[in-house]
Amino acid sequence: MHVYLQQWATFARQWHIYDCTWQNPFESARLVKTHLMGLHKPIYHPMNDCGDHVVLINTKEIALPGDEWVKRVYFHHTGYPGGASWTLAWQLHDKDPTMVMKKAVYNSMTGNLQRRHTMQRLHLFADDNVPEEILANVTNQIRTPRVVPQRLDHIDKETLENFPTIMDYPKDYVLR
Repeated sequence: MHVYLQQWATFARQWHIYDCTWQNPFESARLVKTHLMGLHKPIYHPMNDCGDHVVLINTKEIALPGDEWVKRVYFHHTGYPGGASWTLAWQLHDKDPTMVMKKAVYNSMTGNLQRRHTMQRLHLFADDNVPEEILANVTNQIRTPRVVPQRLDHIDKETLENFPTIMDYPKDYVLR
C-alpha cells in the first residue's frame, strides 16, 4: 500500500507558493519554471506534462537589477499592420503589476513546446490577497533566493534607539 501512495504523490500535481517581494524576476523565473515544468520530479520527460501549479504573490513588489526599469523594453504586436509597440518595464508594471513576472517566466521556458499550456498552471497575484479556494490547495512554499531586508519604518523605536552606533555625533552637528 505504501508504494502506491508514493507513486500517486509522484504523479499528482502539487501546488507551490512563491513570494516575489524584492526578488529579481529573472532569477525567480528559473525557480518557478522548474516547478511548472516538473523538472524537479524523477518522472520528468520533455514530452510528459508532469508539472505543478505555482502561485506567485506580491508581484507588484519585484526588484529589477540596476536601471532595468528604464532600459528594459517589452515588445508587443497586435497582428495588424502598424500594430507593433515597445513598452518600458516601469510602464508595463504600472499597467499590470503581474505582467513583468509573467513574461519572465514565459521567456525562461524557451524550448518547451508546451509552454502556452504550461503557463495555465501559473497563478499571479499583485498582492497577497489570494482566493481561499487556491490557498487551500497549496502544499509547498518555494524558497526565495534573496532575503528581504526589514524596512526602517517597520522597526520599533526601542530597537532603533538601542542599536549600536559607530560614531557619536555632537548635538549641534548639521548634516548637509
